[in-house]
Amino acid sequence: MKFTLRTAAFSALLIMFGTAQAGGDASAGKAKADACAGCHGANGEGKDPYAPLAGKPVDEFVQAMKDYKSGKRKNAIMKALASKLSEEDTANVAAYYASLKGR
Repeated sequence: MKFTLRTAAFSALLIMFGTAQAGGDASAGKAKADACAGCHGANGEGKDPYAPLAGKPVDEFVQAMKDYKSGKRKNAIMKALASKLSEEDTANVAAYYASLKGR
């Protein structure tokens, strides 16, 4: 009984820790998102012809940034900006934009 309880508690802690790490820190992301504002708006609302980022799901944002870094998506400006961000920075910026209300 004690072993099962300890195992369940430990598993729950691992799940919670893993979720928190994967989610990113929106407040840290806000500080890094300044470079995005020129094209995507101060609050990620989007400015023609640039896409809105507010409300964008974290996984979609992260994948787009990976695609810009790798060259799968072609845009020299985005490649340069994405290349400056670490994986943690990217997760934080993604969390920030996901926390904003989209259109």
